This record gives sequence, structure tokens and C-alpha cells, in this order.
Amino acid sequence: MGDFITVKEAAEKWGISTRRVAVLCVECRIEGAKKIGSMWFIPADAEKPDDNRKKNKGEKA
Repeated sequence: MGDFITVKEAAEKWGISTRRVAVLCVECRIEGAKKIGSMWFIPADAEKPDDNRKKNKGEKA
């Protein structure tokens, strides 16, 4: 299937939860991620997307 990793492997690699990786996949934020059946497969060389949830100090929501 090529050089793909699982959601669990990506979570360990990037230091985030598996749930967060799954959400990033659903939001199409990981380039090249593919869903086969109920599992996501992420290119091994994919970069961790920026976390747009974080706000700068003093910035209003």
C-alpha cells in the first residue's frame, strides 16, 4: 500500500492524541490521507498540520 502509517502511529510521531489525528483527517488537513473502510492511512512523510485552535495572548476569540 505504499509508505503509509496509521492514525496511532501518526499520533505517536506528532505527540498528539489519536482522536486529534482522526479529526485532522476528517477536516482534510493532512495532505494525502486516505480512508479505506473505517481506517485512515496517512503518508509516512506527511507533516503535522498547524494547530489553528491556539490563540495568541491578548487575541480575542
